[in-house]
Amino acid sequence: MSYEALDNIVAIADQIRAGGEESESLGRLTDEMAKGLKDAGIIRLLQRTKYNGYEAHPREFAETVMKTASLYGSAGWVGGIVGVHPWQLAFADPKVQDEVLGSDSDTWQASPYMPGGVAVPVDGGYRMTGRWQFSSGTDHCDWIFLGAMIGDNDGKPIMPPVGLHVILPRSDYTIVEDSWDVVGLRGTGSKDIIVKDAFIPDYRVMKAQDVMDGTAAKEYGVTETLYRMPWSTMFPLGITSATIGICEGVLAAGVDYQRARVGASGTAIKDDPYVLHALGEAAAEIDAARQQLLANVDRIWDLVEAGKEVDFETRAASRRNQVRSAWRAVRAADEVFDRTGGNALRVDNPLQRFWRDAHAGLHHAIHVSSTTYHAAAMASLGIEVPNGPLRVMI
Repeated sequence: MSYEALDNIVAIADQIRAGGEESESLGRLTDEMAKGLKDAGIIRLLQRTKYNGYEAHPREFAETVMKTASLYGSAGWVGGIVGVHPWQLAFADPKVQDEVLGSDSDTWQASPYMPGGVAVPVDGGYRMTGRWQFSSGTDHCDWIFLGAMIGDNDGKPIMPPVGLHVILPRSDYTIVEDSWDVVGLRGTGSKDIIVKDAFIPDYRVMKAQDVMDGTAAKEYGVTETLYRMPWSTMFPLGITSATIGICEGVLAAGVDYQRARVGASGTAIKDDPYVLHALGEAAAEIDAARQQLLANVDRIWDLVEAGKEVDFETRAASRRNQVRSAWRAVRAADEVFDRTGGNALRVDNPLQRFWRDAHAGLHHAIHVSSTTYHAAAMASLGIEVPNGPLRVMI
């Protein structure tokens, strides 16, 4: 692992921090910040070397996203989400790979994968209409992955439902301005997307199930360990890495703020054993969350590289650990923020922004704990987990 992109991020750390306020105001990353991330190579970490990518180990990707998020949460979030898309593109039809990256290897691709559209089969492909929320970093992207359901001639999803991931160029969809007015991760610009009767040729369409169970990678003869990793490990990785990185930002900003602070009782915080205990415990918990996520992805990588099957029980345990690491980090970040006094609430204090961003990150669907924990526990007991909500994203 070379960590070149991580070194590049560290080199522009001051620029990333300084751009946070303007990005918050714009409701998206500034053009300068997006260029900085692009030049640093964070989005190319999981991209094929054929297209000037690093084909990096997922651990390197996660650590780079964490560092970026610890500087400015929205920058890390965009790096984590947009950065996963080249991984999936690597086992799409080679024709669409060339369309997206052939002339510019720094072309960014947005999402989301929620099935917000209905794609009706037509000669040579599909016609699709729909609306999607939460397209992070979309202003800086020229292509997009969108989730959809196959529909009938009346535009109604067929039953049983069949999910698709479709790939569209910027000319085929509309970004809804002013659709991202939120309390956290404001700078991600996670705006709504509208598609009206767009034609998507067959080669730009992937069956969602084929992506999730690895069939798509096998179909195109992909042999690299990176691209044989389970979707349920890779897709959540950027999101959870960003969330943990933001919590590291809470901790760093909190420690920095407390150095010279005097509490309401007149006691300097550096002499307050109760606050110091809380800071020490929170630091250990955030580091434990980091290590849990990294060890988790290392374990899956080793299994894939050894040619072993990553069965449902293993994938469910991996998702359980990934979800838990996010919740663990955010709860620890709360312990830091809750002891910083009233002035930490002021808008000019970066602490409050990191804290808001951490909680926003926990609201992503990938961090829902209920069904994930349930499925992991069932699988560990040898109980067959039924199709439906318990298997979603596992």
